[in-house]
Amino acid sequence: MNIKHGSALVIIDQQKGIANPKLGRRNNENAELAMLSLLSHWRKLHWPIFHVKHRSNQIDSVFWSDQEGFEFRAEFLPVGSEYVIEKTTPCEFTKTNLQVLLARHGVTTLIVVGAATNNSVEATVRAGGCLGFHVNVIEDACFAFSKVDYFGVQRTAEEVHAMSLANLNNEYALILKSTELKF
Repeated sequence: MNIKHGSALVIIDQQKGIANPKLGRRNNENAELAMLSLLSHWRKLHWPIFHVKHRSNQIDSVFWSDQEGFEFRAEFLPVGSEYVIEKTTPCEFTKTNLQVLLARHGVTTLIVVGAATNNSVEATVRAGGCLGFHVNVIEDACFAFSKVDYFGVQRTAEEVHAMSLANLNNEYALILKSTELKF
């Protein structure tokens, strides 16, 4: 898929807390490499980049604002004119100025990466699709964690990731691998 001007890169929740072992086993161990490669391309092109940061009000959260887990991981620190969107819900469109900033830049296409696929990625992608954006989720640049489903069955991180992508595919977004993007 050819990526054109008018596309924004959205990097979700790449904070220190996302690496906390209490979150459990995850999939896509190389997702950060794919994210950083895309970030490098966007920086070279001077296209809009949005770093999403979750601010939890729960003291036991890996994203609680009064501890180190709230801070960006070193390799994902925003630079220059890159935007930081702080969210307090899984969806980065809720109670933020993201939609206004996207409109200001003439953005019509979102390239979404980050974590967790079944949480903030899925919530943001659903909202973006409903708002009329052309949304692309980069499957190998996202990851999920193992989780017990509603019926008490333990699901692997791969299963959680796959089901979330299935929920989004061709209804709210197009699911792609990073190698399918052409600049």
